[in-house]
Amino acid sequence: MNHHINKKVKFINLGEIDYQEAWDYQTELFDAVVQRKIENRKVEVVQQKVTDNYLIFCEHQHVYTLGKSGSEENLLLDEAGLKEKNATYYKINRGGDITYHGPGQLVGYPILDLDNFFTDIHKYLRLLEEAVILTLKDYGINSGRIEGLTGVWLDHEKQENPRKICALGVKSSRWVTMHGFAFNINTDLDYFKNIIPCGIDDKAVTSLEFEVGKPVEMKEVAKKLTHHISELFEMELI
Repeated sequence: MNHHINKKVKFINLGEIDYQEAWDYQTELFDAVVQRKIENRKVEVVQQKVTDNYLIFCEHQHVYTLGKSGSEENLLLDEAGLKEKNATYYKINRGGDITYHGPGQLVGYPILDLDNFFTDIHKYLRLLEEAVILTLKDYGINSGRIEGLTGVWLDHEKQENPRKICALGVKSSRWVTMHGFAFNINTDLDYFKNIIPCGIDDKAVTSLEFEVGKPVEMKEVAKKLTHHISELFEMELI
């Protein structure tokens, strides 16, 4: 545990950025936080330094990413198909299966030392989902969870036409998190037809734009979402 608690979280909006570039950036921050925790264990309490927290928002160009537990069979494109779609493909070190990122999708990478908040990955995932659920509620959309599946879903109760609007995939080490969530706002949903999203072949994918019937201002969504995240985690965004 940390003897010096830091609930301040630096908010960074990278805008549209290449996936690899964003991955390298968040990895650099993640490694620095983990390294500080390692160094803190070697010194007296009075000499220990607070660990930093970050919340990164961005958009990516068209890219498919496969988590450690995923199957390559869930990508329905070969190299030629990826080139035709102007998309890239990465195997990455988060949990979860395959997902898509692209323009019009709000991607969030919380790099948090959970020792500053609570040491519970299950709670961490549920609070991220709850922040998205509350944001959708601001737009008059009822959403929630489906037992056994991560992410945020519409028609989660009757499940006559369940559809995912936000995917989650997280890695953690020494209670420090990286990777995060992908929230479909004005996303081109056709790109999801080239994969079996998260390995689930019997449920659809949707976006906020599709559900409300018109494009939605990304900055407005980001503002609402950061508010809910900061409230739920009791963090101070700076």
